Amino acid sequence: MKGIKGKVAFITGGNSGIGKATALAFAREGAKVVIAARRQKEGGEVVQEINKMGGEAVFVRTDVREATQVETAVKKTAETFGRLDFAFNNAGILNKLGPIDQLSIDEWNDSIATNLTGVWLCMKYEIQQMVKQGGGVIVNNSSTHGLISTPFGVSPYDATKSGVIGITRSAAMENAKRGIRVNVVCPGEIDTPMMKLDLSDAQLARILSRQPMGRGGTPEEVAEVVLFLCSDGASFMTAASIVIDGGLIAT
Repeated sequence: MKGIKGKVAFITGGNSGIGKATALAFAREGAKVVIAARRQKEGGEVVQEINKMGGEAVFVRTDVREATQVETAVKKTAETFGRLDFAFNNAGILNKLGPIDQLSIDEWNDSIATNLTGVWLCMKYEIQQMVKQGGGVIVNNSSTHGLISTPFGVSPYDATKSGVIGITRSAAMENAKRGIRVNVVCPGEIDTPMMKLDLSDAQLARILSRQPMGRGGTPEEVAEVVLFLCSDGASFMTAASIVIDGGLIAT
């Protein structure tokens, strides 16, 4: 994709699922990649995979709930590669399912800290770097749960993913004249380790039965959209919410 080669991409949660697929896609297009995540072993494996492709990548252990760790990760990106062109704020969790009256305050707070505050913190430090260098592109990862709800007991997840769409729009408006574009992707049911880990076989079957295309999406299908939003082909796109769901919310 035009405008990707030779640039620098920073990806949170880049050690598995959609984040890993996006890291590999950026590397394939010739970008230098920074993997920011909590699990060092898996992050190191993605770096090795990129290096075997002939690309350049580094891993920075980062908990997006911690401001100092996020700030350090963004600074290390600029120190290592000289700049920060693209950021994909992808790290997120899906906590225990259940109705609002049966969930604990800890489960609520953990979802907010990771899925919403984490995205806000990442943008805070990414934007500071991008302003210094004259521009950049940010893509946040929300979900179709940010646009519609379900009876599956995921109120904390729904709330955070709706919030990600809101702060994406705010950031886009604040930075439109500073050369920084900010968009958000809203994947539907994607075949990722998190989805398989947090849902039972019966829950998965129920979810996939609603899919108009008869299947869930792949991480690679989301990654291609993220790359497009960062490319020159999307140069007039900001504050956009791009749904990648196989037609789910149309039902």
